[in-house]
Amino acid sequence: MDTSRKILHCDMNAFYASVEQAERPELRGRPLVVGGNEELRHGIVLTASYEAKRRGVKTAMALWQARQACPDAVIVPPRYELYRRYSNAARRIYYNYTDLVEPFGPDEAWLDLTGSIHLWGGDVRSVAASISNRIKHELGITCSIGYSWNKIFAKFGSDHDKPDGYMEVLPDNACDLVWKAPVGDLLYVGLATEHKLNHFGIWTIGQLARADPAFVRRALGKPGLVVQAFAQGRDASPVRPLDLAITDTEREVKSVGNGITCPFDVEDARTARQVVWLMGESVSQRLRQLGLMARTVSATGRDFRTLACHSRQARLDRPSNITTEICSLAASLLVSDWDFRYEKIRAIGVRASNLVPAMRPVQLDIEGVEERRLRQRALDESMDELRHRFGNHAVRRASELLDPRLSDLDPERDHFTHPVSYFA
Repeated sequence: MDTSRKILHCDMNAFYASVEQAERPELRGRPLVVGGNEELRHGIVLTASYEAKRRGVKTAMALWQARQACPDAVIVPPRYELYRRYSNAARRIYYNYTDLVEPFGPDEAWLDLTGSIHLWGGDVRSVAASISNRIKHELGITCSIGYSWNKIFAKFGSDHDKPDGYMEVLPDNACDLVWKAPVGDLLYVGLATEHKLNHFGIWTIGQLARADPAFVRRALGKPGLVVQAFAQGRDASPVRPLDLAITDTEREVKSVGNGITCPFDVEDARTARQVVWLMGESVSQRLRQLGLMARTVSATGRDFRTLACHSRQARLDRPSNITTEICSLAASLLVSDWDFRYEKIRAIGVRASNLVPAMRPVQLDIEGVEERRLRQRALDESMDELRHRFGNHAVRRASELLDPRLSDLDPERDHFTHPVSYFA
């Protein structure tokens, strides 16, 4: 195991709320919640300031619960373009110290200083302090930083010294710092995995690290061995360089999706199809922008009462980014899986995966199917150009106008997506 690498993980604290407080000084020191639009039923806490967190407000909590926990909280809507600007400004700071910068969402990034630390006197702690001070003085927000020889433990360090902290996780202290922590504190151990491990008597990261690999594989499958390697500090994954000219959306995308919490409960198949087409059209458009096609399409619906998700997927006959092909399949998947006599849908999502480059040879056929598909793709691209020039509502499908509740929805404008994955 190579322990000579010098990896930082930078995490801007309570990012959305901190940006709002930096932009609006009158909010500093007050309990602040950045939350969704309650009228559109996006009424959850996206981020809470530390003043609000100390009063019991948590991320993903319903806004009415946040008001109960903290009656004097100030609730503001998200401003995603503003957060993008701050995110890009922070990454430009990181780029002053190394060209190996990998984003992990808008507020986090890994930095590999192994090849550049000598330019800064060989002292990682001083580099971390410099980054922290620059973010504080240039952006007006704080940043927690973790340092280790691998990405997983570096993130553990930034997660466990907040806000505005610095933690070193090195071979001589990793067992004391990491292995004694709850297993749920390890990256990619979610609630379901944590409960499963707890059921088998594994409560700490150290117990997972020392467990029999055969047992871990039986309990969690092959991904369990990856998570166990993380617990042991055996993460050799490289920090992938960030090209500032390329957006997050364009970096090694594994899937493209979009979803929405509907402003009303969907009670019939016709309305469900309309929402699916609205989401699917934005997914198809994004695939064309990225120069990709999908082999697999999935559709997801969330039950209005239990909030349980039902998801189905199917393979396309041919790789495609054609709107009609993706939307038609997604709509049939969702509608066939739902009994509207007993269930309503609260949220709907469409995802395209198993991606391949769009620029690939096409085998024509004597029946003219591929020729018709090429014409359809050309039509889609013409509509993309019109939407790019005049806005996403410049060209719309008639079905969107049949229901006034859907006519103002714009999935490109209203949704902030991050198809960036640790495993990308």
